Amino acid sequence: MKTFIGTGVGQPEAAVHQAVQGLTSPSAILFMASYEHFKETASRLKELFPDTPCIGTIGTRLVNGQVNDSGLAVLGFFSDVKIRCGIITEASRCPVAGTTQLLKQIAEISPGTDDTVCVEYCTGSEEKLVTTFTSCLETKGIHLAGGTVFGVPDGKPPVVAYNGELYEDACVYALIKNTTGKIRVYKENIYEKTSAQSHFATKVDVSRKALIELDGRPAADVYSAELGIPRDKIVDNVLVNPMGRAVGDQVFISSMNGMDANGTLTNYKRINKNDCIYFLSLGDYKATEQQTRQQIQQDASHISLVLSIDCIYRYLLYEKEGYFSTYAKDMAVLGPHLGIVGGGEQYNNQHVNQTMVCVVFE
Repeated sequence: MKTFIGTGVGQPEAAVHQAVQGLTSPSAILFMASYEHFKETASRLKELFPDTPCIGTIGTRLVNGQVNDSGLAVLGFFSDVKIRCGIITEASRCPVAGTTQLLKQIAEISPGTDDTVCVEYCTGSEEKLVTTFTSCLETKGIHLAGGTVFGVPDGKPPVVAYNGELYEDACVYALIKNTTGKIRVYKENIYEKTSAQSHFATKVDVSRKALIELDGRPAADVYSAELGIPRDKIVDNVLVNPMGRAVGDQVFISSMNGMDANGTLTNYKRINKNDCIYFLSLGDYKATEQQTRQQIQQDASHISLVLSIDCIYRYLLYEKEGYFSTYAKDMAVLGPHLGIVGGGEQYNNQHVNQTMVCVVFE
């Protein structure tokens, strides 16, 4: 599969000019830029490629081993993929309204076995969006990988870009079918259960993504008692001991972001009543990263592109440990690599936190 990755720095006009040097007749464009330059970048790309579908998101970028908080990254796809781009507006109110278009586009690309993925970037309302996508994708065997935008200045609305315009409360996506090989999606969890002890969410407020009680007790009290962490240190301890929601034999991370006086824990991932919850601890992340890369290399005979989404909390942890630049370089060893640091991740039928999700194209 042929791809193009270009980068640019400076003001949007100059950055776009640099990034698209050598990009000819793309079938679709995906771009990543800073919030400051996002609007002008989207407009500029639309002017240069008026007939090319284009989606964009914001956040820290990983490009072939380099990490950049500023500048621009452009990914071009070509005729050896069947691709359809789209947008779901009013994501918090009625994302299901986008299913008619999504189903039509799925039919147009005729997904085969393990050769199609839906990549999406959203401003929020992740659980509603995942449910919406799953209703359309799952029966066709199409995987989902996505990220929530991060890097929005205080007081500003999160936005995504679609065909030169910016949208709030929205999700942009690309349905991609690889005609030259397989597409695989991976989820990497660097945390493990602290013990076999499980807990059940007995009282929640899903509108706030709040976990009020575990096993009939204030959630913070249960967390504090099992891990020996004082209540006023629980939120600060999220990089070491997040919570995880068990679904079958898998655990999907939910990151705490606040605590009420009554011991309620608010989170980035919604926890539902009767969910099975485990407390997690940071494992040997370097060994886990190596295992993930080895698995990817075993699965793919030739890697054309790795497209990844990393959680901001993984970024903060790895930066604290002086490891993130090494991690970025190691990902690039797999092949051409473009990644984004997001505020949340979507993997098939789940919204997760503190996780890496990546799409590998043969």
